[in-house]
Amino acid sequence: MPQLVLTCLALMLTAGAARTEQPLDIVIYGATGEVGSHVVHEALDRGHRVTAVSRRPEQVDIQHDNLSVVKGDLLDKASVTETVTGKDVVILSVRGVIGDSGSPESALQFIAAEMLIDAVFQQGDRAPRLLHVGGSGSLEVEPGVRYAAKLPKILIPKNLEVEILGQILALEFYRKVDDVKWTYVTPPKNFTNGPRTGVFRIGGSRALQDDRGRTRVSRADFAVALIDEAERARHVREQISVAY
Repeated sequence: MPQLVLTCLALMLTAGAARTEQPLDIVIYGATGEVGSHVVHEALDRGHRVTAVSRRPEQVDIQHDNLSVVKGDLLDKASVTETVTGKDVVILSVRGVIGDSGSPESALQFIAAEMLIDAVFQQGDRAPRLLHVGGSGSLEVEPGVRYAAKLPKILIPKNLEVEILGQILALEFYRKVDDVKWTYVTPPKNFTNGPRTGVFRIGGSRALQDDRGRTRVSRADFAVALIDEAERARHVREQISVAY
C-alpha cells in the first residue's frame, strides 16, 4: 500500500453522535483489555450489537441491551467457530505467550490469527471481516526497517520479545491470505489515556509521527479508528496505522 497519510476526522465527534443505518454484529476478543474495553464502549455507543469475549467474563462490568458477554478460548477451534458464526465483524485484541518455547509461533496473537482465519474462512460467503489489533514493532521506521529491529533486545523481557515477533509473524501470515477479508490495524509506539477526540491520521505500514516527532494516540481514539474500519471496510487485506 502506498504510504498515503490521510487526515481522518471521525464522523462522531461525540460518542454515539452517528450510527450506521444497519447495526453490525461485532465479536470482540480481548474485551476486558485496555484496548478491547474502549472498543466495546465505542461499538455500543454507535448502536452495534457486541459479543464481548474474554477468558474472565466476570471482569466485563458493562451492562447494555446490545451486549452479550461470553467466555471464550482462542485455542479451542469449536468454541471459536461457534462464536464467530453469523457475525459481521470479528475484532482481535489479545496478547500473551502460550508455553515456554520462546518462539514467535507461541505468541497468542499469531495462534489466534491462524485460528480465526480458519474459522472465518469456513463461513464462506457469509464470513465476517476480521480486524486484528497489531503491534507497533511491525511498523517501518525507515524503508525496509521495522521498529522491532531498533529495540534494545537486552532490555526487553523475553515474553515481550516473543509477542513483538509474534505480531510480525501474524502480519506476514495475513499477507498470504487472499480469501478472507482481514485488516491489520496498527497502533503507534505510545498509547495514551487521553480523551476521545475523533481526530487522528490513518497511514500504511510506516510509523506516523506528528510535527514534534512523536508517535502516539489515545486508546479511545484508536477504538474510533477500529470501529470506523468495521463500518466502512476501506482497507481490506491491508495493514494500516493510526496516530495523531
